[in-house]
Amino acid sequence: MKKRSPRSLGRWLSWWLGVQTFMGLGLVCIVVYVATSLNFSARQDEELRHKQQVIRHLVDEIAGQDDLASLRHKLDDFFFGHTDLSLRLTERADALIYTTAPTAGVSEHQRRIAFDIPSPWARSTTLRAEMALDTGSDAELLKRLAWTLLASALAGAGIVSAGGAWLVRRALAPVHDLARQAAALAPENVGQPLDGSAQAEELQPLVAQFNALLARLESAYQQLEGFNADVAHELRTPLATLIGETELALSRERSVADLREVLGSNLEDLHRLAGLVNDMLFLSKADRGERARREPVGSLAALAAEVIEFHDASLQEAGVAVRIRGDARGIFDAALLRRALSNLLANATRFAERGSVIDVVIEPAPSGDVQLAVGNVGPTIPAEHLPRLFDRFYRADRAREHGDTNHGLGLSIVAAIARMHGGSTFAHSSAGRTTVSFSLSAGNH
Repeated sequence: MKKRSPRSLGRWLSWWLGVQTFMGLGLVCIVVYVATSLNFSARQDEELRHKQQVIRHLVDEIAGQDDLASLRHKLDDFFFGHTDLSLRLTERADALIYTTAPTAGVSEHQRRIAFDIPSPWARSTTLRAEMALDTGSDAELLKRLAWTLLASALAGAGIVSAGGAWLVRRALAPVHDLARQAAALAPENVGQPLDGSAQAEELQPLVAQFNALLARLESAYQQLEGFNADVAHELRTPLATLIGETELALSRERSVADLREVLGSNLEDLHRLAGLVNDMLFLSKADRGERARREPVGSLAALAAEVIEFHDASLQEAGVAVRIRGDARGIFDAALLRRALSNLLANATRFAERGSVIDVVIEPAPSGDVQLAVGNVGPTIPAEHLPRLFDRFYRADRAREHGDTNHGLGLSIVAAIARMHGGSTFAHSSAGRTTVSFSLSAGNH
């Protein structure tokens, strides 16, 4: 399929402004022409009626055929100087009584009228009068008027089209300035907002949305840079350990038991690397829009109990207990919910005070959504860290001591699972109690 080339907004607007102006002026010109033509026609009819009345009056003044010479003389006087008028007066059997002198170059534009006049000398008969008015001058004037109006309409359309093109170029000048600003953006200043102060009111929402997009792009770009750095950091330590231990094992002869110990240690690091890679692949799929595979879940409380039972050993080691409050049902991806709850429970267990109770709260909403929250008593998370808790590889400094077992993707995976269910995540920490929760849409989709 042939790609359609972009059209010029300036040429398009100029063209249609010219066409619409020509149509508007053309309509006005037609009205003027028709009104003038009707006025001429009415004037010609009025003139013929007036001349008809005069001729009737002149004929009525004679008493008989003896006065025909006087009638002809009066008619000659009347038509003297009226070269555009002609009269033919006849009696029965086409007996000619009077006719005006013929004029040179008879026009094809004439307006004729015929009428009967009672004969003054024979009341039983009538005289036939045929009068013609030469309208050639009016026709020529209408012709010149038509050409003048057409030229005026074309000239007006051309002027409006040229003016429209100039106005469009002037109106689009700030848009070209925006394009230059956008072209100047680079990775080092990708978040710099465009200056829309010179833009028209109608373009302000577009500039605001574009600046918001730039802000999101800068955030994503910074997150990507941080992600790359964090991935390198997370992979460097186990890889360095693997390389060092392997080189040390190969540096001298070792017994089978020693090699087995080295391989076992390396296997732990390899499992950690595999878990990191799998988590990154899961987050990549979630970012590409993968949705949860839903199935009916009769009790979220029962599902949470299974997760708690799985973490029973770590809970006893940390000296904390867990209680479940509330329940709900819906259509969810049970495996993903177990993973999300497991991450939240593991995170709460690491930071919960010994002897405290971790609360798993399940709250259904009237809209059909469900909120799952895991809260623990422990160190308060500073407010500046809360917005970034769900970023990849983000960990507060106080959590770095757990870096050997926790690579900072747990809450990111929780956020991804919430998005896959059409939900979102929340975090709150104050007065020594921290609660991390996520919402789920329980609909059939």
